[in-house]
Amino acid sequence: MKLKKVLAVTMTAAMTMSMMAGCGSTTSAATEGKKTEASAASEETKAPATDGETKEASEGGSEETEAASESAPAIETATSKKAAEEVAGGKDVTLKTVSMFGGTDPNAIVYQAVNKAFMEQHPNVTLEDDSQVSNEEWKSRIAADFSVGNEPDVLQFFVDATANDIISTDKLVPYDEIVKEYPEYAGDTLPDALEKVKNADGVKRAVPTTGYWEGLFCNKDVFEQNGVELPTDWDSFTKAIETFKSKDIIPIACSLNEVPHYWVEFCMLYTAGQDEYVSMPDKAPESWIKGIEVIKTLKEMGAFPEDTDTIDNSSAEQLFNSKKAAMQLDGNWRMNGIDDKENVVVVPFPGVPDQAKDVAGYMVSGLSSGFYITRKAWDDPDKRDAAVKFVMAQTCKDSLMKYWNGAGIPTCEISEDEMPSDNLAKSGLEYAQAAKGLVLPTDARYNTYKALTSQISGMAAGMVKAEDIINDMITRYKNGEIVE
Repeated sequence: MKLKKVLAVTMTAAMTMSMMAGCGSTTSAATEGKKTEASAASEETKAPATDGETKEASEGGSEETEAASESAPAIETATSKKAAEEVAGGKDVTLKTVSMFGGTDPNAIVYQAVNKAFMEQHPNVTLEDDSQVSNEEWKSRIAADFSVGNEPDVLQFFVDATANDIISTDKLVPYDEIVKEYPEYAGDTLPDALEKVKNADGVKRAVPTTGYWEGLFCNKDVFEQNGVELPTDWDSFTKAIETFKSKDIIPIACSLNEVPHYWVEFCMLYTAGQDEYVSMPDKAPESWIKGIEVIKTLKEMGAFPEDTDTIDNSSAEQLFNSKKAAMQLDGNWRMNGIDDKENVVVVPFPGVPDQAKDVAGYMVSGLSSGFYITRKAWDDPDKRDAAVKFVMAQTCKDSLMKYWNGAGIPTCEISEDEMPSDNLAKSGLEYAQAAKGLVLPTDARYNTYKALTSQISGMAAGMVKAEDIINDMITRYKNGEIVE
């Protein structure tokens, strides 16, 4: 089955064709049985391990989200009627919740709908939610809140190196501790997905929602109208760039000012190869330098907008949506923000000059974020049960399916008739199916990556050397720094 193949590749998890019934609570025995079956099956479908972070989201206010959530379909929670009554029979509880599903993030509508349904089923529980988009300022604020004792009761956050500073506070409750008291906790989540979101210390704490991939989005109709083939290698890629340039079409919508990391990841991976890309060297390798310099080469070719050094990512997205640009390198989260889902496709990264052997077809991918329960809630007898039930509501199958919506990597069991039907979603699945291997992005592995990506624009303009900015990142990493 094709669907089974994509899940095997992306999650090393088994795909069963049985349907889970809504978001009702499961018994402990049933949960354990499901986990055992999935774990056993996953042994037969091993693939490169993945882990990682939701990457970028467009900034925006909460008014759009609130308005949209009013029309969002009702979402069942993970608690049974009995469990709901038990919680409702307790004291009035206020849960402080924080997520990156705020503003104009596509997942905000689902998140708010789950919150609304949860409070309706648990009238004694009030959610004090302060969710925002996941920009650098937000990440820094979360770290600061944890350091001064202002952490929330439940937090949806990254599971990669970004989480290291809050993990160090020892204020997040391990999954194994929670499941001992609540055997149904994360009952709809594939066991292998839980394994993939272990933090850097090897401890499971988060319950993931979805995983992600990055790829090259193409306005297929723009290619066809101008007689250009979709790029499959460096030669066809540069030919496409030259043709679009000659027709006053921006070849690639890109903000080197705000989100250059997509290009850093793929260019370094394709020049270095998987093994050298994922290892931290003592000094800048020639392959890394060559990869970073590809970005400068592309800019000099006129592949990017003339104002790529100053525009934000929202502006780049609009260039692509309006068909003023033919291509955009981004992640699956971009799919929900694409207007023309019938004429946009996702293709593998086309490659670089003199690329490493056997790297073609590799995909930057991983699991991004998940829901954590903090000690503040767990150690409060009035909040513990409410916090657990809230996370179960956010991570039951019904919610996970809505968060996934055909984009990225699902973390629950799905059947083929549950797949979306639009062409863009199909293209994304085909892209994931064909992936030869998976590697984590830069920011999922190094908490100093910002030292590198923040200087890409200057490097592309010839103001700093690729070797110098790579060595700067390496030095800071070895010194134990965290670069915000």
